[in-house]
Amino acid sequence: MTDNNAEKSPPMLADKPPLETTNSQPKPKKESFFANLLMNIVIPTLILTKLSDAEYLGPTWALVIALAFPLSYGLRDFIANKKVNVFSALGIVSVLLTGGLSLLQLDPEYFAIKEAAIPGILSIVTLVSIKTRYPLVKVFIYNDKVLKIQKVDAALEHYQTKKHFERTLSNASLMIAASFFLSSILNYVLAKIILVSHPGTAEFNAELGKMTALSYPVIALPMLIIMMGTLFYVFRSIRLLTHLTLEEVINDGSTE
Repeated sequence: MTDNNAEKSPPMLADKPPLETTNSQPKPKKESFFANLLMNIVIPTLILTKLSDAEYLGPTWALVIALAFPLSYGLRDFIANKKVNVFSALGIVSVLLTGGLSLLQLDPEYFAIKEAAIPGILSIVTLVSIKTRYPLVKVFIYNDKVLKIQKVDAALEHYQTKKHFERTLSNASLMIAASFFLSSILNYVLAKIILVSHPGTAEFNAELGKMTALSYPVIALPMLIIMMGTLFYVFRSIRLLTHLTLEEVINDGSTE
């Protein structure tokens, strides 16, 4: 009896380490939507619209301090995740361009061009990437942070529907490019309508704050609708081509 117990005990001890290592793996922190909104929209808007007068911060310092919030938030995201986030990087570039154009006191037309240029470039890059091995749709939607890629790929191979799914990704890329193109147009129109004062003045800062505040409902919401439609299209295609449910392919952190 003792020999049998002795033989059975090692496997029991050997089973413990994997459980400890699995439980000890830290989960990546999710970005707070409210912190994002506060740092990139609310605080800069309040500073630009309420503190740009000479008796408070003045136009120049109000602009510098307002832009410091989204800039520091983007840098914090880079330091925390130890890798470049495409949207954070573009946000930092946009903030630096806004600050540079304002301090140089260039014509508001340049601000409208800058606002349209970044999403316009993203639209072109997304279209070009369709013909490469790494389409940007895999950055935005079809990635291992959102989906269990290996499981989906295995099911596509099993049902021989890989080529059909590649067409789905191409169509999704076109939809994403369209959302960026729409953002480019809306950015330009919004800037042309709102930015009418000369840069370097309290009036211009107030207009810049107003444009920042309106960018979410006027620009982000239409883009969000298109992106949600793209997600629904891709998920529906995965379900039809792999016979897997959404719950089976969404990456919830499980290894199954």
